[in-house]
Amino acid sequence: MKFVFKFAALIIAALPQLAPAEELTLEQIMADPDWLGNAPRNAYWGADSRSVYFQQKRTGSALRDLYVVDTRDGATAQVAEAEWSALWRLGAEWSPAGQLQTWEYAGDIYVAGADKLRQVTRTAARESNPWFMADGTRIAFERDQQYFVFDPSTGLVEQLTDIRFADDPAEEDNFDVLAAHQERLYKQLRTKQQREEERREREDSLYGIDPNFPPAPVYFGDDVAFERHSLSPTGRWLLVATSSASYADGKAGTMPNYVTSSGHVEMREVRTRVGRNAHAPHKLWLVDLDSGERHALDLGDLPGIDEDPLEELRASAVDYWIAAGENETEVKERLEAPDFRDVVLWRSSWSEDGSGVMLYLRAIDNKDRWIATIDFDDKRLVSQHRLSDEAWVNPYHIEHGWLRDNETLWFLSEDHGYLGLYTKKVGERRSKALVAGEHVVFDPVLGPSGKYLYYRANVWHPGVYEIWRVDVVSGAAEQLTELGGMNAVAVSPDESQLLITHSEINRHPELFVQDNAPGATARQLTDTMSDAYKAIDWQQPAIVAVPSSHSDQPIYTKIYLPADHDPSREYPAVVFVHGAGYTQNSDLGWPSAYFREGMFHNLLTQHGYVVIDMDYRASEGYGRDWRIAIYRRMGVPELEDFHDGVDYIVANYGVDRDRVGIYGGSYGGFMTFVAMFRAPDLFKAGAALRPVSDWSHYNHSYTSNILNTPDIDPEAYRISSPIEHVAGLKHPLLIAAGMQDDNVFFQDSVLVVQRLIELKKENFEIALYPQDPHSFVHPESWLDQYRRIFKLFEENLK
Repeated sequence: MKFVFKFAALIIAALPQLAPAEELTLEQIMADPDWLGNAPRNAYWGADSRSVYFQQKRTGSALRDLYVVDTRDGATAQVAEAEWSALWRLGAEWSPAGQLQTWEYAGDIYVAGADKLRQVTRTAARESNPWFMADGTRIAFERDQQYFVFDPSTGLVEQLTDIRFADDPAEEDNFDVLAAHQERLYKQLRTKQQREEERREREDSLYGIDPNFPPAPVYFGDDVAFERHSLSPTGRWLLVATSSASYADGKAGTMPNYVTSSGHVEMREVRTRVGRNAHAPHKLWLVDLDSGERHALDLGDLPGIDEDPLEELRASAVDYWIAAGENETEVKERLEAPDFRDVVLWRSSWSEDGSGVMLYLRAIDNKDRWIATIDFDDKRLVSQHRLSDEAWVNPYHIEHGWLRDNETLWFLSEDHGYLGLYTKKVGERRSKALVAGEHVVFDPVLGPSGKYLYYRANVWHPGVYEIWRVDVVSGAAEQLTELGGMNAVAVSPDESQLLITHSEINRHPELFVQDNAPGATARQLTDTMSDAYKAIDWQQPAIVAVPSSHSDQPIYTKIYLPADHDPSREYPAVVFVHGAGYTQNSDLGWPSAYFREGMFHNLLTQHGYVVIDMDYRASEGYGRDWRIAIYRRMGVPELEDFHDGVDYIVANYGVDRDRVGIYGGSYGGFMTFVAMFRAPDLFKAGAALRPVSDWSHYNHSYTSNILNTPDIDPEAYRISSPIEHVAGLKHPLLIAAGMQDDNVFFQDSVLVVQRLIELKKENFEIALYPQDPHSFVHPESWLDQYRRIFKLFEENLK
């Protein structure tokens, strides 16, 4: 019966509920979103496995309040601010035995047992990231890039590390002729120097013989900069990542603000562009805190580190730049491949007993990810798993850790083409697929007992994410929830209950609780949507599988229909394009980034439009091949999918092919440009909001994954950047952009406008918003923008 219920629910979800009867207005749906009610955020379990805490935004304020709800009877109360330091435990760490809990609040460290709360620090400095050491009682934390340890039995706070990015004074040997001359002539100077050396030698010797002394400094030199570090639970080892102190981050951008309190134009510095601010390459060190010795870890032991996956592109780029008139010698020198690829340490994770450390390493060229451990005897890296991708390795889902046996690693990987859960026992040759299928696994976490890994997955439908658990030994996976929609989970400290954050297309996230067992009934704890929102009979859009003419997989698509829809009639239509590229919006959960757009689509259906929202190729949730389809050709597969989407609604929903418009923001604005410039007869009007026009102006971390860098792959940037195709514009185009956008710069819109002017195009307009960043923050700006979008469609599609 369980599986019959699931599939029946999916069939119901695929049947469109028609447009709401109540007349919607732009003034209402673009108002401050407080009118919807404010959803619970940052929910976590109390130590008693009975209470649940969450934050909720105050109406009319940016502040959030803390609440507690009793999961037995649903009784909810606001927590007084004076009690927050004791109860604000989001991200708190448990001792291995599960009896103590430690957390950071307002820059200080706290620890609590069953009946006792203790404040560990109360300083002007900021302490952070507390966790229990292997003995289960002492607590390590960070302050000013150093590790400290609190011993509750003595109350002593001990500094465990003293790493310094300066030259060791004892090793300085800067010969100077004049200084030597002075020393030869004057006895008092020689005596002073001798006594200084004696004092330093005495002080250095005390570090080793007096246990009451803090640790001796470990010097790394002034030519390196700190990147990150990680302390072993035993306190014996310190892993340190450094970069070159002289590494150039590239020229930063600047952004003017014209509407200021001072009345003057104010400038601020913003990010650099792609190819100009790659990650600084890391060098790894292992410090023995017992001896104070540091050992460089050779990255050359990583398999494939001496390969160049960009070799062919480098060769093509050399020809390209020489043909463009650049000096041949300079071009070849600039594009020469290094002997070893540059690598960064993204994260590290120690086994519970401190016997092993797991390093998550990524090549700066984005083509490789390594998981490695350290051989502490030989002071060397040991590769445990390598993931390579000719396009780019997924950088967004990198959860990993150790099982409780302190011998087995677990991690997410796309080895089989979808994000799945894998394990690898240190010392064994092969990894093991724990959860692997034609679905994705997100947000895995090891449960308190260590027996299960809990995760969410879209097993039965790409748009439905239920909660699952898998036995880490047997590999048996069990579905725990049957709620449909979108779900996330937190397991109670005693592992008896699940705290579920559940949402649906027309219901924002709410908290539910259920027993930790398959088939258990979930009970709702919160109900925070406003009566005003719930009073509206919002349309439940269908999720349809649009056949693709370029892929074996269909394109999952939301579709909104007018209330009086009759396929024998002809309708105008609008294609909405979600942002980010790699995100999923045609699912059955609350569209947290696009709830305004969802309401706008309801309004459009009331005015006779059919609206579709496609999870085009590049979207999240559909596997590796879907994700990387845009490699080196952003805009091309997505536009092909839009063609298929328009063909589908024309054939099945009575849409007039000559009355279709398109709009979207950020990546959706980019794709609106692409559609209006490269397929000018497909759409009769388009609104590009906060759009990317030239990918060479975007940031490095996102763009270099997909297009490499402009220096190495100029052809990919030429193909993918709308600025190269502006001449194709035929139909009305609205451009809307915030002038304080430090993500997609306002400059991107200006550059397109300049090209349109030079090309003598007439059918465009630009709306600018002087006070808004990438995601608008002013309701008046939202309203103005969507009035213009609605007007554009009404004037050109009706």
